[in-house]
Amino acid sequence: MKKKVLAFGEVLLRMSPEMNLGWVKNSSIPTYIGGAELNTATALANWHVPAECLTALPNNSLSDEIIDAISKRNIGTNKIIHSGERVGIYFLPQGADLKNSGVIYDRAHSSFSELKPGTINWAEVYEDVEWLHFSAISPALNQSIADLSLEALQEAKKHNVKVSVDLNYRAKLWKYGKEPIDIMPQLVEYCDLIMGNLWAANKLLGISLDANIAINNASKEDYLLHAELVSKEILLKFNNCKSVANTFRFDFGTEGIEYYTTLFTENQLYVSPHFEKEKVIDKVGSGDCFMAGLIYGFYENHKPQDIIDFAAAAAIGKLNELGDASKQKVEDVNGILKTMFVND
Repeated sequence: MKKKVLAFGEVLLRMSPEMNLGWVKNSSIPTYIGGAELNTATALANWHVPAECLTALPNNSLSDEIIDAISKRNIGTNKIIHSGERVGIYFLPQGADLKNSGVIYDRAHSSFSELKPGTINWAEVYEDVEWLHFSAISPALNQSIADLSLEALQEAKKHNVKVSVDLNYRAKLWKYGKEPIDIMPQLVEYCDLIMGNLWAANKLLGISLDANIAINNASKEDYLLHAELVSKEILLKFNNCKSVANTFRFDFGTEGIEYYTTLFTENQLYVSPHFEKEKVIDKVGSGDCFMAGLIYGFYENHKPQDIIDFAAAAAIGKLNELGDASKQKVEDVNGILKTMFVND
């Protein structure tokens, strides 16, 4: 029986109101179950990787519905902790992404945010786990969750569990007197796979950033060169890390996205196809789907070029879907790649 990938983070409800008060006129707001780590686990489950969720939810009927929905995604829910009083929520206008100034977080005093170190039986949690995934969103919530994240990673290494991190930076969450650079480096010390972008690596880990790169004023060749330099610096600084992935996403046309990614592993930089998408349905969750693609490739022992190609195509496919999490199957992602390579 295959061991599992465990997603550790907060399960959230996303309220996605229409712009210009359309939600008031219609008396409705579309609602999605998400959270970065759960989104990653959802994609993995679609690709037949056994996945589980470690989070906290209150003991009430809303949580029962959320857990039922997660279970129907073929994600294990036995490690969900029942505690606290509320589910975390965020509001994001339709069509925006999580870097948009319009995002509003309502996560204070949620069940997950009130978890404490020393309260989880990690030996039991990791008994059937091969891989732990978390993101920089969790330690952004408060010091207690930052400490719990560190505990989770230390225990993961004691149990020979691989660890991945998504360096997603949410400025609106870091409000408890600490900067990411104060917290993230000690967590990343335990990670085997680090995913983010050049700007996040600089902000969260203190990795060097060229001035032209910093203001998005560089050529693709410069970005790729810097991706290799940043990856090497991360590997040098964090000895446990074996692989570094970077994403590059820029506006394309009036409503589209230009997208490519890199993976540095085994002392070589691998570059994905270059995607240009003229229209995007929903920006939320594409990075989580990319992260899932990376984990999927390493979990299945695929070749590095195949890993980065699949992960990038999965992220592009997610842009066609409403909601936080992807419903794509392996054949859907491979279909995107086949189209790209035929066109080339």
